[in-house]
Amino acid sequence: MSLQLGDVAPNFTADTTEGTIDFHEWIGDGWCVLFSHPKDFTPVCTTELGFVSQSKGEFEKRNCKVIAVSVDSVDDHNRWIGDINETQNTTMNYPIIGDPDRNVASLYGMIHPNADDTLTVRSVFIIGPDKKIKLMITYPASTGRNFEEILRVIDSLQLTANHKVATPANWVDGEDCIIVPAVANEDIPGLFPKGHTEIKPYLRYTPQPNK
Repeated sequence: MSLQLGDVAPNFTADTTEGTIDFHEWIGDGWCVLFSHPKDFTPVCTTELGFVSQSKGEFEKRNCKVIAVSVDSVDDHNRWIGDINETQNTTMNYPIIGDPDRNVASLYGMIHPNADDTLTVRSVFIIGPDKKIKLMITYPASTGRNFEEILRVIDSLQLTANHKVATPANWVDGEDCIIVPAVANEDIPGLFPKGHTEIKPYLRYTPQPNK
């Protein structure tokens, strides 16, 4: 059965460019982004891993680790890192999992035979401190990911995990949120002292509560 939101992220032990890890232990008590790339020494993947390296500080602000994986070996990853650093003006600062036996790829359903029966698609998993999967996105090999969107989703997930709100279309950190329908009107003042605006009984906005 394929993974679904709310499932516990499968644990594994694997070799990486920063040593052997137990995945759940490596995550610790924070958040994690696990993302796969189809193959080392390919152009789109080079830009993606470089961008994430440049953006690592943004993930750290959110108490979120990042880790990449493909079905290439750690030796291949280590040789490729030089190209990433050179072409993307960065210094790689997070691990890449070597998965030549496809163990991780199989656990997470990262190989889609109708797209490619040997290489991983561009999968993204956001995993919470409880080790449960909070988001899954799959891109085709030809389309590079928008990691600004992934950071935006982390902001939303962390906000909505702690407050009874949801985030509207195109929301970014700092904007008004939607009060979830389960909150009764009489409970709003206690939960949202900044006030609220009712558009419809089911559509009630409030300033972001953690700002």
